[in-house]
Amino acid sequence: MSTERSGESILALVRLLHLASPALPIGAYSYSQGLEWVVAANIVHDGATAERWLGDVLECVIAHGEAPAAWRMLQSSAGSDWDRFRDWNTWFLVSRETAELRAETVQMGAALFKLAVDLELIDAPALLGLGEAETWTLPAAYALASRGFGIDAIGALTAYLWSWLENQVLAAMKAVPLGQLAGQRLLRNLGQRIPAVVNIAQTTSDDDVASFAPGLAIASSRHETQYTRIFRS
Repeated sequence: MSTERSGESILALVRLLHLASPALPIGAYSYSQGLEWVVAANIVHDGATAERWLGDVLECVIAHGEAPAAWRMLQSSAGSDWDRFRDWNTWFLVSRETAELRAETVQMGAALFKLAVDLELIDAPALLGLGEAETWTLPAAYALASRGFGIDAIGALTAYLWSWLENQVLAAMKAVPLGQLAGQRLLRNLGQRIPAVVNIAQTTSDDDVASFAPGLAIASSRHETQYTRIFRS
């Protein structure tokens, strides 16, 4: 019996790693969320400034907006509460403050939703509950894929945040640029902040979920007209 439980736990971890993998074909590597512009503006120019910028985005922006919204979509999809699921998907979509940030979550969400359908992770009752085709954001599609894999909400949210961090660090390594050791140091230092963000996401009330990030919005909007770009956001 214990061996069987161990096997189930290992498989759950494998599914979690699958969903958090940078090899997931949704194009996450092509977005920097304004980081490319702050590098061009010399706001971020080394490992220390990259850590400050990414840490602020994680703790001041994602912790109070994207993470709580993702948590609610993970919970509502697991409970098949599709009305609440659609409401939070819409909330997240309209919270995107620039064309690039909106396009990013829409494009990645569409890619992940299609992948989840192709992998048969979204069952017929869920598809019926979701109703007519909508614009699914990345956290919404992620929640549906997590549901299909049977991943618990806490683990799924942790992996979601880690995926965001890993992609942002990779973007910093390319744009600054930073070496491999600097990138790993960023992952170590910023990764230890993720448990607190997961806790904030769970304990924030619905009325307090907010996305107010003028610095990030300015960086993203400036990136839209940046002359030389290697990232799509």
